[in-house]
Amino acid sequence: MKTILITGAAGFIGSELVIRLIKNGENVIGLDNLNSYYDPNLKKLRLNKIQTILDSEPGKWKFYKSPLENQTDLKHIFNTHSPTIVVNLAAQAGVRYSIDNPSTYIQSNLVGFSNLLEQCRDHKINNLIFASSSSVYGGNKNLPFAESQSVDHPVSLYGATKKANELMAHSYSHLYEIPTTGLRFFTVYGPWGRPDMAPMIFADSILNRKPINVFNYGKMKRDFTYIDDIVEGVYRCCYKPAYIDNDFDYLYPNQASSFAPFRIFNIGNSQPVELLRFIDILEDELGIKAIKNFLPIQPGDVEATAAKTDLLESWIGFKPSTSIEIGLNKFAKWYLDYFKR
Repeated sequence: MKTILITGAAGFIGSELVIRLIKNGENVIGLDNLNSYYDPNLKKLRLNKIQTILDSEPGKWKFYKSPLENQTDLKHIFNTHSPTIVVNLAAQAGVRYSIDNPSTYIQSNLVGFSNLLEQCRDHKINNLIFASSSSVYGGNKNLPFAESQSVDHPVSLYGATKKANELMAHSYSHLYEIPTTGLRFFTVYGPWGRPDMAPMIFADSILNRKPINVFNYGKMKRDFTYIDDIVEGVYRCCYKPAYIDNDFDYLYPNQASSFAPFRIFNIGNSQPVELLRFIDILEDELGIKAIKNFLPIQPGDVEATAAKTDLLESWIGFKPSTSIEIGLNKFAKWYLDYFKR
């Protein structure tokens, strides 16, 4: 049994990863601030879901309500539980929210992450995995996105903080030999998802006969990635720490590997879907046609994302593969049951 700390444990991805690890017999420590960025009741229900499986599974579970910015609490958790693996999924999420609330992103994504890195350094952990984002690719239009491409042109503060996380983690990996893996998530969706994401917003609008805001007049593509695929990728990375790339070329550096024990991977479905196609499928699953309100692209948005995932598949022997049809079918069934529609 390993002791694994999951930050953002009440979140969409974090709660599902906790369940996956408990089922594997691990001792899991969860941390989440349960903030009000979206309905805290959904987060509490995810925690209840974790609690209900404990009696039938071999793993153990302990939860702490606290933000990463609270150094005292964070030190207490590390001193008490001595985790050997840390998965950082805590962050202030959302591209559009970052435009109006920049200080929240600085505190959570930069100050909070630096506090976590310091604890990882002091306790000499064996493996750190952290959530990055497809948003780091910013204004890049060279699809599919590959980890070797430049991420020097962010178009949102959220994307900038995620790139900063990658740079901060690399420096700690180099200076203190912390094995570190950054995972660039591509548009995660599925049951128990975030209410600020398109599937939940669209489903609510369709069922309540409210107009859907379709930005960039529907000329958008996203690499929608089903939650189970994301969790499987993170789970496998927990058991494969990064190591030094002995073939690293100092004259022509590869951004995905390093002379330090550090790796960056995309984790996406590699099958970008047009936004209007996404809405069509969701309409079919819910049995109701959407009312569409076509609008210009919003500040901070990009027209398309698509992930190249060869490196991830080579690293852990896995690549996301759930089709949008299967994923939205599962999401819609959960949504209708959860909201008793």
